[in-house]
Amino acid sequence: MPATPSNERLLPRLGLGFVPVWQRNFLVWRKLMLPSLLGNFGEPLLYLLLLGYGFGQLVGEVNGVPYMVFLASGILCSSAMMGSSFEGLYSAFTRMSAQRTWDAMLNTPLGVDDIVLGEVVWAASKACINAVAIMAVAAAMGLIGGAGLLLALPVLILAGLCFASMALVVTAVSPSYDFFLYYITLALTPMLLVSGVFFPLDALPTPVALLAYLLPLAHVVELVRPLVTGGTPSHVLLHLAVLVGYGSVAFVIATRLLRRRLGG
Repeated sequence: MPATPSNERLLPRLGLGFVPVWQRNFLVWRKLMLPSLLGNFGEPLLYLLLLGYGFGQLVGEVNGVPYMVFLASGILCSSAMMGSSFEGLYSAFTRMSAQRTWDAMLNTPLGVDDIVLGEVVWAASKACINAVAIMAVAAAMGLIGGAGLLLALPVLILAGLCFASMALVVTAVSPSYDFFLYYITLALTPMLLVSGVFFPLDALPTPVALLAYLLPLAHVVELVRPLVTGGTPSHVLLHLAVLVGYGSVAFVIATRLLRRRLGG
C-alpha cells in the first residue's frame, strides 16, 4: 500500500527531525543572546517593578497576598505567552519568508512537519529561558519561592508550546509582518488584560471572567500562581487539558497550512 503524501496526511509526523531545526535556531540565538534577553526580559521586568511598586502601594493585598507577589506570578505566565508568540510570529516569519531558511531546510531530508515541530519546541524553549530569568529576579526579591518553582517550569514550557503553535497558525497565513498586528491587538493583548495577570478574575464582570476561562492564558495563571506562592492549584487536569487541547489543535492546523504554503 503506497504511503500517504505528507501534504495529504491529517496528523503531523512526529520524530527527531525537529532537533536540527532547534539546534540551528539556538546557535543563531546564542550569538545575539544578550540583546535578545534584554528585549524579551526587560519589558516584563519593568511591568513587575513599576506596576508592582506603584499599584502595590495603593492596592495592598490581592487574594491574600501582597500585590507585588500577585503580579510577579502573573508576569511569569504572560512572559511565556509573549515570548513564544513573538518567536512564532516575527522570528519564524523571517526564517520562512525573508531569509528563506525553511526552503534551505526542505532541500535536506527534513520535511515541513520537522520544521514546524522544531520551531514550536524552540519557541517554547526561548519562552522558558525568559520565564526563568524573571523567576530568578522575583525569587531574589523574595516575591516567590519554594519547591513549587520547579513544578511551575513544566507548566510554563507547556504554555510555550501552546502559544507557539497558535502563533504559527497566524504565520502560516500571514502575507507580511503587518498582519501580525491583528493577532496581537485582537488576541494577545485582550488575553493579557483579562486572564488574571494584573488583577483577579473575580474582580471582572461575570461574562468577561467566563470568556477569560475559554482562553489558555487564564489556565496557565491558575496553575502557576499557586505553585510559586506556596499554594496548591485546583482543577489541575482541567487546566492542563485546555492547554494541551489548544496546543494540539493549533499545531495540527499550523502544520497543514504550512504544508500548503511551502509545498511540502
